[in-house]
Amino acid sequence: MQRRSFLGVAAGAAVLGTLGTHAARAAAPARVVVVGGGYGGATAARYLREWSGHAIDVTLVESNPTFVSCPLSNLVIGGSRCMEDITLSYDALARRHGVRLVRDTAVAIDAARRNVRLAGGSTLPYDRLVLSPGVEMMSDALPGLKQPGGDQVLHAWKAGPQTLALRRQLEAMPDGGTFAITIPLAPYRCPPGPYERACQVASYFKQHKPRSKVLILDANPDITSKAALFRQVWGSRYQGMVEYRPQYNAVDVDAATRTIKFEVQDDERADVLNVLPPQRAGAIAVSAGLATANARWCEVDFLSFESHAVPDIHVLGDAIQIAPLMPKSGHMANQHGKVAAAAIVALLSGRAPDPEPFYNNTCYSFTSDREAVHVASVHRYDAEQKTMVTVPGSGGLSSAPNALEGDYALAWARGIWADMLS
Repeated sequence: MQRRSFLGVAAGAAVLGTLGTHAARAAAPARVVVVGGGYGGATAARYLREWSGHAIDVTLVESNPTFVSCPLSNLVIGGSRCMEDITLSYDALARRHGVRLVRDTAVAIDAARRNVRLAGGSTLPYDRLVLSPGVEMMSDALPGLKQPGGDQVLHAWKAGPQTLALRRQLEAMPDGGTFAITIPLAPYRCPPGPYERACQVASYFKQHKPRSKVLILDANPDITSKAALFRQVWGSRYQGMVEYRPQYNAVDVDAATRTIKFEVQDDERADVLNVLPPQRAGAIAVSAGLATANARWCEVDFLSFESHAVPDIHVLGDAIQIAPLMPKSGHMANQHGKVAAAAIVALLSGRAPDPEPFYNNTCYSFTSDREAVHVASVHRYDAEQKTMVTVPGSGGLSSAPNALEGDYALAWARGIWADMLS
């Protein structure tokens, strides 16, 4: 099970010889363009090169100069980590693996001609295209975000400048103020992430602004992940500081008065608004006609991550229509990248992808600056249902937050970053 789950050296070696012989006979090596250098795209780029014996030309298109991790970014908001702790270089992908790095933004796909047009004006041809575009915030769902001052109502759901900006808003907030976070209806990127963020803000308040409050306004009927564990923490470590309200679906904001409006309930004011809009697949996937599930998410073949809508395009990570009980997480995107890389190497050699892939997922959430909890799962392909299903008896859930799991969470981050980027 572990061999398939991680798609390690054995899986790569299985496809290496055939493709190497195929590439040697070909007039030119196959070209794969990867759009997006996050957990899915960077992993796919690395393993496409490694498992093909460097026989495939791989180009990674990424607009950001460095990789900034969404997992652990809540610790920056809480103040126990800084941006440098979650920022890594892409250089090893080029230096060690021969991935061509292009710092640009993909703006259009011509599937008939098999090319990608970049914002800078150039065009990249491909034999296979991998899209790992992440998510796009559907800000139109809250019209006030587009009004003057709306840019001060942050989501910070893409690690980077907004992460630091939200931290500064917390620092500027008076003791005795309220931080309010809204959560959209699932699915959204990182199910436990908003509740972890509430813990991090509460941890900061407890140390530095003990009269302040955290208000969680959740559109869902209940906490979407690790519910009992989060309730335990809010009721013990942060007693009287954190208030959770389910079925609060935010429909608008007024930045001038720092007010959130809801579908049913009365308006709520707060000193710092952290509003998470509904989400969908990244813009390039939507414009290419790949978002076939409710015009939001991309349906794929879980054996290869090839799009159901357009051949030769593979979609990874948070942008896809997930299988039952499959989270939108960084760890899962890493698994997508490996499955897709192995499948593309096989397809380019004239072979079928692995018919029985396994994926795993581990997700840690920090409940303080040191303590964490985790949830884990294993997923296998069901040929009859043509989707991934959870393996009975697999996975697990923490019994309580503890510092040892905090150490494990940091080790997980170092390990997966090395797997993607080194």
